[in-house]
Amino acid sequence: MPVVTMKQLLEAGVHFGHQTRRWNPKMAPYIFTQRNGIYIIDLQKTIKMLDDAYNYVRAVAQDGGVILFVGTKKQAQDAIAEEATRAGQYYVNQRWLGGTLTNWKTIQSRVKRLKQLKEMAKDGTFDVLPKKEASLLTKQKDKLERFLGGIEDMPRIPDVLFVVDPKKEKIAVHEANILGIPVVAMVDTNTDPDPIDVVIPANDDAIRAIRLITGAMADAVIEGKQGQDDSDDEKSVEAEMANGGKDSKKSDSEDSSKEDSEKDDSDKN
Repeated sequence: MPVVTMKQLLEAGVHFGHQTRRWNPKMAPYIFTQRNGIYIIDLQKTIKMLDDAYNYVRAVAQDGGVILFVGTKKQAQDAIAEEATRAGQYYVNQRWLGGTLTNWKTIQSRVKRLKQLKEMAKDGTFDVLPKKEASLLTKQKDKLERFLGGIEDMPRIPDVLFVVDPKKEKIAVHEANILGIPVVAMVDTNTDPDPIDVVIPANDDAIRAIRLITGAMADAVIEGKQGQDDSDDEKSVEAEMANGGKDSKKSDSEDSSKEDSEKDDSDKN
């Protein structure tokens, strides 16, 4: 059974591409036809490639991987933040700061500053500062939180990027390519798919389409993490059984030794 149905894709408008004069020829294999000057995406291929993306992200999550959701265009901001949070992952839904991946140490220092400012606001430090200074620090905190809040607790560079509109997020995609981080992305008819490792041909402008695909990626993470938990439980049971077997053998050995000792004493008597 596919991750999403043809009906869901049609209702969300996933099949609507860009105007025919605004296209990238490399997306030709994913185009079904054109109507009224608009390219129509081949949803049969979308279903297949979305399934591939789902399985890939699920496997990464099951291995304990970190997935970073990226989408800064207005239509994507809410879905990116909400679905990444639902999946227990991380996101960038405002402006991508250059060097977020390639200059991770600097980003970490800014995140550290954000946490420091949040703690100052929480413990009342701002209240005892001069009004002007407190105002400046509050603005600094709000700005950092806006751009870095979604990756504040990200423990390391991500293992995978999920991107809505890689044409708009070209800097993020480029940084991922430099570092060899795989990119899964919603790719519309106006975008070059070559820098993308796992392509999902889809309308990346419609809010419903973005939420549907982003939600599917979040579901993949959740399912993968559940698989990780189940795997850990199985390993724990196997370990207990193995230890139990050793204890049982040890007990049998001790009982046997005790019986032999008693037998020897009896023979002596």
